[in-house]
Amino acid sequence: MRIAVKIGSNVLTRSDGTLDVTRMSALVDQVAELHRKGMEIVLISSGAVASGRSEIKVGKKLDAVSSRQLYSAVGQAKLINRYYELFRDHEIACGQVLTTKENFGSRTHYLNQKNCMEVMLANKVIPIVNENDTISVTELMFTDNDELSGLIATMMGMDALIILSNIDGIYNGNPNDAQSSVIREIESGGADVSEYVQTTKSAFGRGGMLTKCRIAQKVADEGIAVIIANGKKDNILPQVLTPQSETICTRFVPSEKPVSSVKKWIAHSEGFAKGEVHINEGAEEALACPKATSVLLVGVTQIIGDFEKDDIVRIYTKSGKQIGVGRTDYDSDEAKSLIGKRDLKPLIHYDYLYLDS
Repeated sequence: MRIAVKIGSNVLTRSDGTLDVTRMSALVDQVAELHRKGMEIVLISSGAVASGRSEIKVGKKLDAVSSRQLYSAVGQAKLINRYYELFRDHEIACGQVLTTKENFGSRTHYLNQKNCMEVMLANKVIPIVNENDTISVTELMFTDNDELSGLIATMMGMDALIILSNIDGIYNGNPNDAQSSVIREIESGGADVSEYVQTTKSAFGRGGMLTKCRIAQKVADEGIAVIIANGKKDNILPQVLTPQSETICTRFVPSEKPVSSVKKWIAHSEGFAKGEVHINEGAEEALACPKATSVLLVGVTQIIGDFEKDDIVRIYTKSGKQIGVGRTDYDSDEAKSLIGKRDLKPLIHYDYLYLDS
């Protein structure tokens, strides 16, 4: 079994903002136990900023970007060294993989990252992945490590993604309300649960439960089981991976419809879209059919933006609803000149088209 485990900032951070080494050690013990049972595990770990904050004191006030760069630069070294020492006690090797959002926008960089982690796993090394916060700022940043964990899970063909937070899962109301309870299972392509999810962001992370829910549903739709659980509970990882476990958590049931690796990459490349393709009602109906269908220029009504061949573009219906993303086979100038024409190669071939569920 191959799993990705995302450890959130609120799991690894104490109330004073410093790194919780005791909790970190407990989680490493659990990962080591699963590793010894033959599981391949990739860790996506937050905690670099918290680690740096506990290491140095800043003499003057810094802006948000500068402080994040400073703390993460110092903290990442300390964090990976702590992981190295903890895994060494179990005679397990680990390795650091720092990445940026841009590395997922290029298919070549994407495959290079994948190959790196495949080699590590083949040699029983546990990859520990984090965003390179020293150079990832503003629009170049992931929403948070939940987004990164979703990308890693689909890239590596995981059987499951476990997102560890500081609460038990997705609640059907305010988690602080005694009347609220955890939604134990969410079907793939099921009902929208965003109305229940608190929109406030976590104390130490950049995201929140709404981001976790959105990422979890997307990953589950691509055929990967997702579990959101409380990382502060003892022995949580073995418990949620035990069949028929009664441990309280939220499980997103994976879709049984297979999705190709290229389509998975395209699905998560929406943030790199360079333009928009608007289609007519006939093209929309064709794409809604079960039969594999490409986006043809004859069904295109408008193209917005400037893009090159092989760039990612968003696809919109006549009513303005986004229905998917795809990799274009034309640059924008050529495509605009051919709008409405028949008997040409597809603007977006089916193999490079991802439609929302």
